[in-house]
Amino acid sequence: MYAETKAECERARDQFAKQFERLYPKAVAALTRDWERMVTFFNYPKEHWTHLRTTNIVESPFASVRLRTSAGKRYKRVENATALIWKLLRVAEKTCRKLNASHLLAAVAAGARYVDGVAVTPRSERIAA
Repeated sequence: MYAETKAECERARDQFAKQFERLYPKAVAALTRDWERMVTFFNYPKEHWTHLRTTNIVESPFASVRLRTSAGKRYKRVENATALIWKLLRVAEKTCRKLNASHLLAAVAAGARYVDGVAVTPRSERIAA
């Protein structure tokens, strides 16, 4: 997953599959089955790859909430538990990792295409074809 291009990543996958198919058939099957999902980050700007590969944007803020509210049954009132949860989320929000190159979000949202982390223009697509 740390390859520079998708083709290089596929070569590493093929080498891994060839070397470990006999020892770990389930691992190779899972790798093959989930391959497209695992390398989707190649279709986004290269500046975003670090973030996409290393963070779970949904789970990260809730880890601190889960840690401190696992004994949630001790709260006598729902309002007290809710207030604690919101306060924890507000504190966690301050330390959340910001997205690298956030200025590229507008292009991604507008449907800009990226190949190996580099923007592809309609003209360069015609030349490559």
